[in-house]
Amino acid sequence: MVQLYQLLDTALMVYSFALIVYIFMSWFPGARESSIGSFLTKICEPYLEQFRKFIPSIGMIDFSPIVGIFVIYLARSGLLEFFRMFLF
Repeated sequence: MVQLYQLLDTALMVYSFALIVYIFMSWFPGARESSIGSFLTKICEPYLEQFRKFIPSIGMIDFSPIVGIFVIYLARSGLLEFFRMFLF
C-alpha cells in the first residue's frame, strides 16, 4: 500500500513539474513547437482545458495553470491524509 502511495505521489509531483515547464515554455517563442513542447501540450492541455471552461483569462493572463497546480497540490495532500488514515 505504501508503494502505491509513493507511485501516485511521484506521478502527481512529476505532472505538476510538467505543468510548470509548460507554463514557462510560453515565454519563449517557438518552444511549444519543439518535440518536448508538443509532448507537453498533449499531456497538459486536456487537464488545463477543464479549468479554462470556468476561469476566464484576464487580458493575456491565464489563471488556469495556477488553479490546476493548486488542485494537484490538494490532491497530493488529500492522498497523503487518506493513506495515513488507511494505514494507521
